[in-house]
Amino acid sequence: DPLSGRSYVYQAMRVTGAGDIYQPVGETLAGKLPQRVISRKAAAGYSSYGNQIGLATTHVREIYHPDYVAKRLEVGAVVGAVKAENVRRETPAAGDVVLLLGGRTGRDGIGGATGSSKEHNTKSLETCSSEVQKGNAPEERKLERLFRRPEVTRLIKKSNDFGAGGVSVAIGELTDGLDIYLDRVPTKYDGLNATELAISESQERMAVVVERADMERFMDYCREENIEVTHVADVTDTRRMRMYNRDRLVVDLSREFIDSAGAAHYAEAEIGAVEACDPFVRKPQGATLAERMEADLADDNVVSQKGLVEMFDSTIGASTVLLPFGGRTQGSETQVSVQKLPVDGYTETASIMAYGYNPFLTSWSPYHGAAYAVVEACAKAVAAGAEFGGMRFSYQEYFERMHTARSWGKPLAALLGALRMQVELGLPSIGGKDSMSGTFQQINVPPMLMAFGITTVDARRVISTDLKEAGHTLYLLKHTPKANRMPDTAALRTLWNYASERIAAGRIVAGYAVGFGGVAEALAKMAFGNGIGAEVELPEEALFAYDYGSIVVESTVELDAPFAVRLGRTTADEALTVNGERMPLDTLRRANSERFARIYPDRGANRGTVMESTPASRTFVYGGEAVEHPVAYLPVFPGTNCDYDTARAFRRAGAEVETTVFCNLSAEAIFRSIREMKEHIRRCHIFVLSGGFSSGDEPDGSGKFIANVLNNKDIAEEIHALLDRGGLILGICNGFQALVKSGLLPYGRLGCVTKDSPTLFRNDINRHVSQIVTTRVASTASPWLSSFSVGDLHSIAVSHGEGKFVVGEQLARRLFECGQVAFQYAGPDGHATAEAPCNPNGSFYAIEGIVSEDGRILGKMGHTERYGENLFKNICGEKRQPIFENAVAYFRKRN
Repeated sequence: DPLSGRSYVYQAMRVTGAGDIYQPVGETLAGKLPQRVISRKAAAGYSSYGNQIGLATTHVREIYHPDYVAKRLEVGAVVGAVKAENVRRETPAAGDVVLLLGGRTGRDGIGGATGSSKEHNTKSLETCSSEVQKGNAPEERKLERLFRRPEVTRLIKKSNDFGAGGVSVAIGELTDGLDIYLDRVPTKYDGLNATELAISESQERMAVVVERADMERFMDYCREENIEVTHVADVTDTRRMRMYNRDRLVVDLSREFIDSAGAAHYAEAEIGAVEACDPFVRKPQGATLAERMEADLADDNVVSQKGLVEMFDSTIGASTVLLPFGGRTQGSETQVSVQKLPVDGYTETASIMAYGYNPFLTSWSPYHGAAYAVVEACAKAVAAGAEFGGMRFSYQEYFERMHTARSWGKPLAALLGALRMQVELGLPSIGGKDSMSGTFQQINVPPMLMAFGITTVDARRVISTDLKEAGHTLYLLKHTPKANRMPDTAALRTLWNYASERIAAGRIVAGYAVGFGGVAEALAKMAFGNGIGAEVELPEEALFAYDYGSIVVESTVELDAPFAVRLGRTTADEALTVNGERMPLDTLRRANSERFARIYPDRGANRGTVMESTPASRTFVYGGEAVEHPVAYLPVFPGTNCDYDTARAFRRAGAEVETTVFCNLSAEAIFRSIREMKEHIRRCHIFVLSGGFSSGDEPDGSGKFIANVLNNKDIAEEIHALLDRGGLILGICNGFQALVKSGLLPYGRLGCVTKDSPTLFRNDINRHVSQIVTTRVASTASPWLSSFSVGDLHSIAVSHGEGKFVVGEQLARRLFECGQVAFQYAGPDGHATAEAPCNPNGSFYAIEGIVSEDGRILGKMGHTERYGENLFKNICGEKRQPIFENAVAYFRKRN
């Protein structure tokens, strides 16, 4: 939706709700799919789409409650940013035109978004399947690129994306008077009638209003970005929405009727009393404290969900301040999403987002649950270094079917609880979304008002959850609710401001907002990342309680606030000692991860041997005239999504960057793109293939489209000429796949692929992997590697589904002997490894990147371009890998 505001969408958070995903299939409720199947398929769908469009998803969590068997919860938040000077907010005027751009229209998705708000029954599997909308992520990426161009957005007076209601709503909402021509709407296939054209919710389409004089210019910009665009409506002064199909008037509605929604609606609401119990108290099962700690960490809503989280690309955009898991072992869970704003120049301004919601607390009292949802989101942001005073909220509501006064009372109570927090904390909501359809037969979803809170923060102030050093003091910044169990907002203001001040001063170096698993969860997850233990004392009833608003912090100094409860000290011992009982971190870590990993594995079962070599060093001299700012040419293919990150890395290194979009909407467009590409290669010094998902990365499809273009006769000739004059070529991830499938790697020439050639295959874990790996420099036999020494280690982002380098032993030995193995995946000891997760995909001989025999072509899976200052702050190791600077330096030296 932020795309409608002409913003570039760069940040995402996904929160879902499911029943028992461990339940045997035989116990599945009639008319339902198994919860495990729904959970896995939904995660695969969201991650595939988000990964392809290039959306950094840095916080993912699935909530478990038995009543989500009624209907799955699937919510989230995305963030977009745009310079205010590039956005027009104007009322369309008679004579303006409405353009439809992006994907084509089909029957898929008719009733899709509206259908999600219907009550389901045992027939829904059969009757609602056709309502599912079909995504087209590469098309969405094109729209993202288009709307990032200020010369484009300055032409748009008003914009809308296509969701529920299709053309009738997306265009019908734009202005009071409209003539819509349904027969002009581009379709996926023939045979759609007027109703289907009007209400289809096919995705990846945008409607924009521009002045008639700007129409052709806007259309030209669309064609440059490989986007289909059509004039489908005119703005009139009639105050009527009229639809025509082949010159026949099929709809004629007055704006007054549309605005009235037909009739006024009323409902009675009754807010019920809460049960006489304390829902904040939790008592995990176990005979000893250690057993109760393990039970707490194994709770469905406390377990580490690393195997799920790492399906989502968390580093795309080169803006990620905190990885989802941090510390030396990448074992400390992050509670927020923090991304730098997507500007082309330097910035330390980041947006920080967190959510709050507990289904068990909200089931007891929607009023209290909604209030604490706001509090929880604030506490998480504060614990990471933000100031709560600037936060703004979007509420997502999810309730049972509304059919009685008592059912209407639940959302009313939740809204009142959230409103009370808004007033007392001075934090407004700026949006929201609701669904009142979470009922299946006699089962209702747990009531929900989920609070997504966002504000800005200086990336230099952001801290992570992992404990930093032995000998520091641990405190609980304690919030005590009022007698009616509502938050004490005055106390929270003081507590949160105190925490923010100490974080800004560098006194608090790690923080974790207390959540589902209480202080016990916070201590364990903070300890996991760096293997730093703690000795603490705390009454057991306070160890496991829902203590929302409170924050566990690691401080370098003694804290003197009355609400700062001293817990103890951090230690070098890899154990938590709580109230005198010692619990090894390895034991707690297994309790926190093993069960969930049976459903969502967090590592592959890699097998294989490794090789290492120390090839002779070589000197490379550019044969042409020295160039201070060599030209790097980056073609953007359908599916490319790392172009901005790669271009930024080259510019930062001192290169000039040129980009073009490869258009394939028609044969003419393809020929034009070939000519354009040939000319850019002819005058560039460095040819670059960025990462992404060309051709949607269908099985064994990674890089195939790009490889076919490279093997075009005209392009191949120009690439060989570039290499012959001493030019360089780089391919990262999808670009590496294209270099291998075209033959440029490892042979240095196109058209050399044989049945024995290496390839890149799907990861051993059989899913997308997004994490940070350690890579070892295995050779310096390339201008790209000139500043390195063999054995140097770097912490590099990887994000791919097909990254397993497969090569026969004979060719592998030759690659090592010739110094063509550039980088290898390394273990904690710094040596090459086949073991997951250090080798995330199972690559043969731990190969992460290779070079051509002449050293001028480099291909690698790791995204070196995604690191920048104050990014990946919770990751250890050398994160800067200056391959771009090495390439620029090569051209600056004189023969």
